[in-house]
Amino acid sequence: AATMVTAGIYLLCRLSAVYLLCPAAMSAVSAIGAATLLVGALYACRQTDIKKVLAYSTISQLGYLVLACGAGAFGAAMFHLLTHAFFKACLFLGSGSVIHGMHSALPHGHAPGPRDLRLEPDPADPQDMRNMGGLAPLMPWTRWTYWIACVSIAGFPIAAGFYSKDEILWKAMSNGATLIPGPLLWFVGF
Repeated sequence: AATMVTAGIYLLCRLSAVYLLCPAAMSAVSAIGAATLLVGALYACRQTDIKKVLAYSTISQLGYLVLACGAGAFGAAMFHLLTHAFFKACLFLGSGSVIHGMHSALPHGHAPGPRDLRLEPDPADPQDMRNMGGLAPLMPWTRWTYWIACVSIAGFPIAAGFYSKDEILWKAMSNGATLIPGPLLWFVGF
């Protein structure tokens, strides 16, 4: 589903020799990646729809990958692109399982009316996370696979995301773009 957006990261990595010739371009790529990472993460925190949370999380991860390319960590970016594909696929499959399970648990029969969804949840919306809770005993496989994917995307040690993100943070700190200090890139990435 995300072929076009990941193709952009692949293109950045393939053109690494060109980018390495221009420190100003590397700095611009780093700055755009850092801004995208932060804005995507903040937008994800404000969502109530489970699929929107994952979509904005993907935007944040793509910002992380662009930051890696701007820091000169092209190999680490490709590694994280691969790990991201697996844990994000697991998260989307898990959210589909939860949404499917919520269809049978919620009342049906009325279409959602106009309302401010940030303030008042729609009781018939199976994607609204404010309606979810207590599903762990009913969906143990979904719980554990979703938990493993969450641990991985968070970069918890021993999970796949830890190794790829740690390498990106190391490169951001040690190399950094010439116009943006490495510690600043590390802090934003962390």
